[in-house]
Amino acid sequence: MSAISDGQIWLWEIIGTAVLILLGAGVVAGNNLVKSGFHNSGGLFINFGWGLAVFAGASIAWQSGAHLNPAVTLGLAIADKTPWSQVPVYICAQMIGAFIGAMLCYAAYKKNFDADPHPENTRGIFCTGPQVKNYFWNTVTEVIGTFVLVFWILRSPAISQNGGTLDLGNSGLGYAGVAFVVLVIGNSLGGPTGYAINPARDLAPRIAYALMPIKGKGSLEWNYAWVPVVGPIIGGALAGGLFLLTQNV
Repeated sequence: MSAISDGQIWLWEIIGTAVLILLGAGVVAGNNLVKSGFHNSGGLFINFGWGLAVFAGASIAWQSGAHLNPAVTLGLAIADKTPWSQVPVYICAQMIGAFIGAMLCYAAYKKNFDADPHPENTRGIFCTGPQVKNYFWNTVTEVIGTFVLVFWILRSPAISQNGGTLDLGNSGLGYAGVAFVVLVIGNSLGGPTGYAINPARDLAPRIAYALMPIKGKGSLEWNYAWVPVVGPIIGGALAGGLFLLTQNV
């Protein structure tokens, strides 16, 4: 299989991550904004939406390996499945794509944001926050959730990260399998922190939210913003390390 070029990474990681965030933030906006037709549809509705958003973004970005997540990129690099020289390219593209996706979500729901009676509660559409704030334990939650995601990707026979092609292997689930894993992580581990499990998914939309002209919008919670970055990075690194230790077992 041919190597993935930097140009493919830039193009498809930006587009794929943008679609991921557009659809993921979009399902939260549909649930949270009072004037939306899907207002108060519930947590399961949101988790299904995020899972399918991952499927859509990853399916589009297959030529870049569909990382869409710095924690995934780091785990793959540690597991010797992605060149270290391309890690910064992946992460920069993912951050740009996530920013674009958040802005597109805002554009899609612009009039709903304008009409919402509680603009102070709109931050959660774009980034995560804990139900009970404790930086250490919130980080532990993000580490565990991200570890499950990245280790599954590394161990899955359904996905090949070498060469940018989808190898259906034994299970044939492909990127739909990733969607199912994201769904179960959301339902099982998403309660404490909102399961960022992706630094780009949280940080870039948080920055975008800071620039959105939403009158009366809520606090950006920058004091918490490092948790959904550091936790997933640790989780991805641990998954890559365990993969190396167990790959020949």
